Formats: sequence, structure tokens, C-alpha cells
Amino acid sequence: MGLEYVRISPGFEKYMPKDYVDLVKYGQFGRQVDVQQLGQFKELVEEHPMCAGCFMAYFIRIFYAALPNPEDTIVIGTAGCARLALSQAAVPFIYGNYGDTNAVASGLKRALTIRFPDKVKDVVVIAGDGGLIDIGFGMTMHSWFRREKFTTIMVDNEVYGNTGGQESGMSPKGVQLKMAPKGKQFDKINAVELAKVAGCVYVAKLAPTNPKRIAKTIRRAILAARHFGPTFIHAYTSCNIEYSIPTDKVLEDARKREKQDFAFYEWMTDEVREYFEEIEKQSQEVKV
Repeated sequence: MGLEYVRISPGFEKYMPKDYVDLVKYGQFGRQVDVQQLGQFKELVEEHPMCAGCFMAYFIRIFYAALPNPEDTIVIGTAGCARLALSQAAVPFIYGNYGDTNAVASGLKRALTIRFPDKVKDVVVIAGDGGLIDIGFGMTMHSWFRREKFTTIMVDNEVYGNTGGQESGMSPKGVQLKMAPKGKQFDKINAVELAKVAGCVYVAKLAPTNPKRIAKTIRRAILAARHFGPTFIHAYTSCNIEYSIPTDKVLEDARKREKQDFAFYEWMTDEVREYFEEIEKQSQEVKV
């Protein structure tokens, strides 16, 4: 993709679907939007078949609004809840086999760098805890060890929600689930520390309670990946079905988990920190 492919050729506008015309006219292609303006512009994802009250769907909505260059971004996902919304968005989406998202992203990013040496093409993996830290663990680790320049976002609902409620490596110790009636026997995997040790240059952990902070974190992860190496975001996105969280309590649950074990955490290398200080200083000077 690219802006030249997004724009409608003169004279063809009346033949295009209205949703697409609105997306080009009032969407975020070619411009930055603020997540606080949600509802005031045509969004990249508006409809999806995810469960009512799903906090993962909310996070994905913020994710698309936060993309620095959606017209030059490719998203990769896999089997699981997230892909139900990811595949509905107006951004190219690749459906990887279960567990191989980071291997696909590694090859794609390298190919795009060769094909478009003078353009920035962002690659972002969004997958669940099962796809990235259980079944996809080896490929996730190797993409980080190899310093591949793309962002990995784990939407952690702490369960295999799409297949009935089996425990995952990210389920909390002791939790009982529909298909794990005896309770989980070992601790939740510390994905953040694994990412740091494996070579990620920017790592963040959050509960999606603050849209502006989510957007800033996503943008930082993508910008750092362009220049320095792999980046990782661990986001808590509850499964209100498997954990029996009433729809009107999902935000309350997220705030509770934020206090309990998902307090906002951000870590970066020194060179990434210097990079952000410089570009954010330039941004402030432009505003003045």
C-alpha cells in the first residue's frame, strides 16, 4: 500500500463504495490523528464480530488510531480472537499459521526493505498469548534474537478464549478455567523480561485504561522498531466470557488489574531514549 494506492483516481469516486470514499476523505490516511478525536474521523476498523464488551476489541480500535503511517503498514495475526477484528480493518492483514507470526513478519520486513529501500514500511504483529508465548514461543524469540525491525504486540487475555477456555502460559497461577478445572499449576510467564533479555530495544506493559497513553506507547514501539530493532508491548485484554466478567465491568476489571499486576511499565535502550528525546523536542518546537 501507500498513499498513491489509497487515493481514488479522478472520475471514479462515484463508482466506489461510500465507506471507502469516506475513509479517503475523512480517515487517517496521510495524516496523524489524536485518539481523543475518536468518533470524529472515519476509523480504520468500525465493525467486527467480537464478543460484546470485549476489551481486546477496544484495544485494537485504539491501535489502529495510533498507527503513525497506516497507508504503509502491514499487520500480521493468527488464529485467535484478535484476528476477528484485525481482518476487518482497512489495513493489509496477513493471516499466519498458528505460532508462525514472527517468522512471517521477519521475512516480510526484510523483503519490504529490499523492495522499497527509500520508503518506510511498518510491520506489526498482533497476536494472543497462545500464539506468541506458547505455540509461537520459538519463532517469537528468534525474531528478537535476530534483531528483526518490527513490533510485536501481545494481546493477553490469559486463556485460549477461541477454543473453549484452556489455560495458557500467561494464565495466572491457580486460575480455574472451563477446560482447566484443576487450576493452573505454574506461574504466569514473565514476557516483559524475556523480551528485554532476548534483544528488544523497547518494551512496554500496560492495561488499556488510558487511550492517550496506549497510543503513545504504540507509536513509540513502531518508531523505535523502524530504526533500532525489535519492540514489544504486553497488553492486558481481558476475556470477559471465559473469566465471567460482566460486560459493564470490563473497564473496572482492567483498572483493578492495573493496580494489581499490570501497572504501566516502559523500558528502552539508551539510544532509543535519546531518539525519542530528540524527536519529541522537535515536535514541541514546531508547536511553539
